[in-house]
Amino acid sequence: MYIRNALLTGLTAASSAQAYGNYTIREEDIHRPTTETPTRGLSSIFGSFAGSFGLGKQGAACPAVWTQISTTLTAQFLADGQCTDAARATIRSSFHDCFNGACDGSLILANECANSENKGLERVCGNLANVASQTGVGVADLIQFAAAHAIKTCPGGPTVPVKVGRKDSNTANALGVLPSGHAGGNDLVNLFASKGFTPVDLAALIGAHTAAKQIFEDPSQAGTPLDSTVGTWDNKYFSETKSGKAPFTLTSDKNIAQHPLTAAPFTMFGLSKGAWDAAFVSAMTKMSMLGVQSDGLIDCTSALPGGSRKREVKNSNLFDRLRW
Repeated sequence: MYIRNALLTGLTAASSAQAYGNYTIREEDIHRPTTETPTRGLSSIFGSFAGSFGLGKQGAACPAVWTQISTTLTAQFLADGQCTDAARATIRSSFHDCFNGACDGSLILANECANSENKGLERVCGNLANVASQTGVGVADLIQFAAAHAIKTCPGGPTVPVKVGRKDSNTANALGVLPSGHAGGNDLVNLFASKGFTPVDLAALIGAHTAAKQIFEDPSQAGTPLDSTVGTWDNKYFSETKSGKAPFTLTSDKNIAQHPLTAAPFTMFGLSKGAWDAAFVSAMTKMSMLGVQSDGLIDCTSALPGGSRKREVKNSNLFDRLRW
């Protein structure tokens, strides 16, 4: 067991997001061929193995339309080797669709984007709605797929498993559930705990601010990033927030960095990107499934952009290169 995994396990035992921006999607000739390949029963062991990788009961293949959508999204989420405002908006939209009820597409279908707490997401909502309409995919699925895609497209971003088959809803979820940029540490820990997240999950999820810019907290500094390398997915957000050297820090982020239950993992993630990636993927996967029945879903992780282990190792610190 790597030391980082042992430390992360200890932090979890000891203790429970969002990002900003706008974008435009270009829709080209996206078709929707679908193929399904039944899994042949070699053994019950293989069946369990396949299930753990999200192949589902019938071993259904991911519909080809998601790979074609992925190509379109890549062009929007990466420019000059950096994350774009498109990626920031999409990551934020996934949290805003899920956290106040369920990952059901109501952010778009019930026009929750018009609510003040979702200010700044109007454009991403409109564009994702257009993509869903033109391709015939589910809105709830598209929001989560696009977010996982944006995370992976960011240089250094990990792979967050993504499944499709959620039920869309045009019933609005409750207002006032999403945390504000001024939320206190105890309030945040308790709020996330009520959704099934540990303090370690909370500290990991807030790390998505590595690719975020603040817009509304201080309008006079709109567009200021929350760490010095906003175009890449690295762990400088944690160390810079902790030390006060970040270009801008939300009050809520500072409270998480200092809270007794989240301070230790927050510090740990600043030391090891590998430890953060592992915790983030786990927490983000849980987030993307809030209020969703897992039965019958199809794993479409394969449609996400391919990663580069060589690039990820090169961008990591010595702590991670030694696989601690």
